Amino acid sequence: MRTRGTLRLATRGSTLARRQASLVKEALEDRRYEVELVTVETTGDQIEDELIHQLGKTGAFVRELDERVLEGDLDGAIHSMKDMPTEQPDELVTAAVPERGRPGDVLVTPDGTTLEELPDGATVGTSSLRRRAQLLSERPDLEVEPLRGNVDTRLEKLLAPALQEEHQQRSEADKERKGNTGNEDFEAEYDRTVDEWFDDLSELERQALGREVETEYDAIVLAHAGLERSGLEHYVDYQELPRSTFVPAPGQGALAVTARDGETARDIQTLIDHPRSRVETTAERTILAELGGGCIAPVGIYAVVQGEYVHATVSVFDSDGEESVTGSRDLPIENHAEAAREFARDLADRGAADLIDAAREDGGDVSEEDTPAGK
Repeated sequence: MRTRGTLRLATRGSTLARRQASLVKEALEDRRYEVELVTVETTGDQIEDELIHQLGKTGAFVRELDERVLEGDLDGAIHSMKDMPTEQPDELVTAAVPERGRPGDVLVTPDGTTLEELPDGATVGTSSLRRRAQLLSERPDLEVEPLRGNVDTRLEKLLAPALQEEHQQRSEADKERKGNTGNEDFEAEYDRTVDEWFDDLSELERQALGREVETEYDAIVLAHAGLERSGLEHYVDYQELPRSTFVPAPGQGALAVTARDGETARDIQTLIDHPRSRVETTAERTILAELGGGCIAPVGIYAVVQGEYVHATVSVFDSDGEESVTGSRDLPIENHAEAAREFARDLADRGAADLIDAAREDGGDVSEEDTPAGK
């Protein structure tokens, strides 16, 4: 190993990105490395008012970080793997894939309503073309509306209408209570005053209470790993969506540390690489690369190691979830990358390539990072 110095690793500045980077930092520090996180603003972070799939380029949240590494300013960069382009510069490698977090999606509602229980025509928020297609495939009656922002912001947008309505009702009840002081026959609608109710709200709920409501969402869909890593999992009601039908994005839930090919990259790999997570995400990204989807189509790819095989599931949709090509295959673990390419070629021949070509013509460039502008 090289002489140890402080590893300087790039991260985006969003709350979630910094939380995820801290996981990598702590893992390296547990192995007696000194680590400094350096915040780098990306193109995606600078665009506040566009949906992710309208940013116009793959890797809008990745390129600037890796450029700093290639220029020698920093030792490495920490990414959400699902935001990484499948093609990288030759001199850049994925030094480590730490143990993967929860790979699936969750449906979050104000009251714990499940996808099946949502009323006809319910409004569901997501910025992901994949999630939109999968939702409409399962529930064509839904109104799927754009939703952007970090995890906190998205949850606030979901919770705001009901909280604001309750605040209004409690405020009016307080006025009525004060107007009936001394009236022994008066029965208050609420046991607590509006101030007592407010004091018991979480910080997330308080922020939602002050948010301007543009669209009233009945539910929103988020990455489970993002919700968990944001520290907000215990403050909301959610349903884990089945991975068989809501096949996750390639690399969802996984982090990646990129570095210049060399000793530093090898050291990082030795210290924090998780072989099983690397195999699974390699299979997913190989299938995506072979399909030619990049980040431009509603594509779900999920692989999991099962004994001597990597079980891979793929779903490719049109934008409205009406047409799809799906399939599953057990890939031999000893040659999982080549087997993944063969699987992808078979899917392409079955019509997946046509769906992806149609998505490319529609200009559907999409990244699924949960915090494009997330601070």
